[in-house]
Amino acid sequence: MTDPWVALEPGADPAERVRVLRRAHETFTTAGTVPHPVRSVVAESWRRSARAGVGPDGTARVELTDGDLGTYRAGHPLAQVMPLFRELMGTFAADGEHLLAVCDAHGRLLWVEGHAATRRLADRMNFVPGARWSETAVGTNAPGTAVALDRPVQVFAAEHFIRRVQPWTCAAAPVHDPHTGRVLGAVDITGGDGLAHPHSLGFVQAVARAAESQLALLAPPRRAEDSALLSVLGRDEAELRLDGGRIRLSRRHSEILALLARHPEGLTGDELLCALYADESVTPVTLRAELARLRRLVGPGLLASRPYRLTAEVESDAAFVERRLQAGALTSAVEAYSGPLLPGSQAPAVVRLRRRLADGLRTALIAHGDPDLLSGWADAPWGEDDLDVWRALAAVRPTAPVRARLAALEAELAVPMCRAPAQNGGATYLQRPPA
Repeated sequence: MTDPWVALEPGADPAERVRVLRRAHETFTTAGTVPHPVRSVVAESWRRSARAGVGPDGTARVELTDGDLGTYRAGHPLAQVMPLFRELMGTFAADGEHLLAVCDAHGRLLWVEGHAATRRLADRMNFVPGARWSETAVGTNAPGTAVALDRPVQVFAAEHFIRRVQPWTCAAAPVHDPHTGRVLGAVDITGGDGLAHPHSLGFVQAVARAAESQLALLAPPRRAEDSALLSVLGRDEAELRLDGGRIRLSRRHSEILALLARHPEGLTGDELLCALYADESVTPVTLRAELARLRRLVGPGLLASRPYRLTAEVESDAAFVERRLQAGALTSAVEAYSGPLLPGSQAPAVVRLRRRLADGLRTALIAHGDPDLLSGWADAPWGEDDLDVWRALAAVRPTAPVRARLAALEAELAVPMCRAPAQNGGATYLQRPPA
């Protein structure tokens, strides 16, 4: 392949390619290895899908129906550009017996339109509005993988992870907020083998760019005084700057806002309950009481329900660091990282977010090998016992103090100890076993 993002180049035999991919898929699902003919983008997606626990015989789950779906779609930013999507893609989808689909930032399908007979076939695999088609839910597929990678991607036939989706071919491109760069969702074209062409990938990419231009015209940048800013790094109790004022939040309210800011599509009550409480005995009544108190604190206009979501964009310092890291601006990301995300929180989803952000930063630091950045991390409270970072620092700046600290850490490793994930970051801390 000259272009790794294109599934099938002109002149290739689709039938032969399908046979090769089916054999490769069977090898992966039985032996866990990916044969060479599989594109790297697909191989990596298969591995992510398997790690997420997706089975090859699974199916998508419908999460929103009827009134809940209608309410959520009406308030979603991509609703503003659905007329544009229909104008640019509607005829192409209908005439080619394809489907136009639009999903949110977490792979939840919001609209599926197009050829009637094709829609009936797609209904059988729950490729319908309200169903979640993220990679973590149904494995490799164009809209879910485009959102996961934040770039246009084409998926052909047996490149799909779930077998019942393998008769289909799709191409999708992410759509971003033109002012913040945040992924809003993806636009997708789904159909048969005829879509396995570089033109289909370029087409959806052009449509996504047109949508972003339209959004820029429809929604001018917010003024600074209108912005809602959430500070969650390096502090156990978040601070919310809203309407020119500052609100200090309790730990539980900090966790709720951090999660809802991370999930602009919203979370159901059950999802939020599992995200916040490791104790399964906690009841939905407890959560509703916390949300009611939070709504009184921040005002009724910011927090909506069914699903629970923020009605205005809330920018967090953690999201800024994450975007800088994803863009490769490591120095900027490290400078903006003022500490682990809500370090005292034990909420399961917050712990995962905290570790993911800290581990992403330290992995990038180690790979980059900049002695000043490594030194800054190692000297911080969250990096003072990070053995891997100290080893990387010693390799590029082998001064006596650095070598002494590394030797001390390695000496501690020589004593029988327990390894435990640090609660205030993502690094591994050393703990002596209990007496």
